[in-house]
Order: sequence, then C-alpha cells, then structure tokens
Amino acid sequence: MTERAAALIEKLASAHSLTLEEYREMIEAQSPETARALAARAVEVRKSVYGTAVYVRGLIEISNICKNDCLYCGIRRGNARCERYRLSPEEILRCGEMGYHMGFRTFVLQGGEDPYFTDEVLCGLVSRLKAAHPDCAVTLSMGERGRESFRRLREAGADRYLLRHETANREHYGRLHPREMSFDNRMRCLQDLKELGYQVGCGFMVGSPFQTSATLAQDLKFIEEFKPDMCGIGPFVPHKDTPFRERPAGTLEQTCYLLSIIRLIHPPVLLPATTALGTIHPEGRELGILAGANVVMPNLSPENVRGKYELYNNKLNTGAEAAQGLAALKERMGRIGYQVATDRGDVKREGTM
Repeated sequence: MTERAAALIEKLASAHSLTLEEYREMIEAQSPETARALAARAVEVRKSVYGTAVYVRGLIEISNICKNDCLYCGIRRGNARCERYRLSPEEILRCGEMGYHMGFRTFVLQGGEDPYFTDEVLCGLVSRLKAAHPDCAVTLSMGERGRESFRRLREAGADRYLLRHETANREHYGRLHPREMSFDNRMRCLQDLKELGYQVGCGFMVGSPFQTSATLAQDLKFIEEFKPDMCGIGPFVPHKDTPFRERPAGTLEQTCYLLSIIRLIHPPVLLPATTALGTIHPEGRELGILAGANVVMPNLSPENVRGKYELYNNKLNTGAEAAQGLAALKERMGRIGYQVATDRGDVKREGTM
C-alpha cells in the first residue's frame, strides 16, 4: 500500500469526507493490501456503532411486472422471455405472517414498477401489514413515484424506502436507462423521500457498463452529501435477455472495497451484503460483512416465484437465501464472529450513537 493510499484512508476515517479527486485516487489505489487496511478500519467503525449484529430483513418480491425498460434489468418491459407474476395482497400478508413467526421484524416489499400497485392498493397493503404486526418496520422498494404517493404511503405506515440512484453522473444514467427515464426525477424522488421522513436507501451497481473511476467518485461524493440511512451496492451481473448480456460482471473485490469506503464515509449507514454478492461467490455475503456491511436480506417470497424475480443471471434464491435457511444463515454468520439480529434494526442516527 502506498503512503498516499494510507493517508487517504486516515483522512476518510477521521473526516468522513474526501474531494472528488481524492475519491477517484482511492478507487484507483485498490490493491489487496489497501483493501485489507480499509476493511479493518471499516469493521472497527461498524462495530463501534452496531457491534457484531447483522440485521436480517424479510424480502418479499411482490411482482416482476415493470413498466420500465432499463437496459441492465432482467424484468425490463422489453424482455418477452420473462415469466411474469404478481402476488396478491393476501399472498403478501401470508409471507409476512410466516416471517413474523420466524422472528423477522422488518419486511421489504420489492417489485418492478407494476401499474397494479396504485396508491390505493399499496397503501391498503401497508396498512394491513402494520396492523397485523405493529412492532415491525415496513420497507418499500417499488421504484419512482410522485411526492403525493410517497406521502400517502408514509401515512399508511411505511417506514423506509429503497431507491437506488444507480449513478450520480447524468450522462452515465442516460446510458443505462431508456430515454423516457430521467436522472432529475430519480434525484427528486430521493429528496422527497428524505423530506417526508422516511429512512431512505440509495445505491448503485459496481462495475455497471460505462462506469469509470470518475463516475464512481461521484457516487461516493453523492453518498457523502446525501447521507442515506441505507445504501445498497452489489456487483453488476449481466442478464442473458438484456442489451448488456455480453458485458463483464462487477467483481467481488471492488464491491467489498467500496463497502469499506462507504462505511467510513457514513458510519451509521445500514449496509447490506447483497444477494448479488452471494450469487457471484459462495461466501460473498460473509466477505461483505467482513468488509463493513451489516445487513442481509433472506427471501420470504413463495418458492414458486423466487426464480422468476430474475434481475440478473443465476440469482441466488434457495438455501440460505430463502427464509427457511435462516438457521443456516445464523450458523454461517456465527463462524465469522457475527450474530444475526431479527429485530427492526433501525438506523442509529447521528447523535444517538
């Protein structure tokens, strides 16, 4: 590791901020030695806030129907080979009931931008879920909506909202999305969510097509300034039925490196070791935790639809990824010195640490 890289790590750990150029330097300084030093500092910081707890969220993939045509996504509108499904409100509530009895106290409802889930339908669903389980947090990951929609969902009981920004570079955003989608609207949604009192999550794909160290530096600066409560990053994994099918996947090494950097940027952030990490490496999620992550999201969806929510090739959807594997997940985390916590696991906001 160079003296310069060591100096940047120390600056980031103490000030939680670098310049754009310094973030670019940090990204380009990646090496096994630098990654080990970063991870050590990130784990130290994470333990000072959250100890050795790994929070689990019960993921319910409610629909793979989507009106959008994002170039990287397997459930894009233009993928005629995608076998579509939509869970009914009753099926979703049954998933929540099953998860509750297993000990889950956070449910994540994730889906494509399915026009069926109007404000009336989704607000009713959130209200019923919260009425059944008032001690639980409900997280939504349902794409872009209007401010009034976000307000109504918040009033219905939604606690958190995940909306990956995908890239903080306007030109890069345009190369990943169809023309009808807007970088400005994505950023407007994130700002609205924060103003409405949600715990807000953003994030991006590591190694996405056309990504550079300069665009990644912008992502890190955006995270520094926005201070999300949650940040979901995972390696880009191509899907066989998208325009990016031949593009190389993102790497485990760079994803873990960036997890460590994000932990140092914003110590209280809830940082998942994503399903994509577990897809590209059999111990991907453990390695993510050892790099500074502190959240995993087992799947509560019915077994007959798990394989249909395929955002990318070979998505992990059985075994420890399924909720029935929670005991195995606890064992795996225990082997690396961490304990699975099934409580709500709210973000520890600054001033409460």
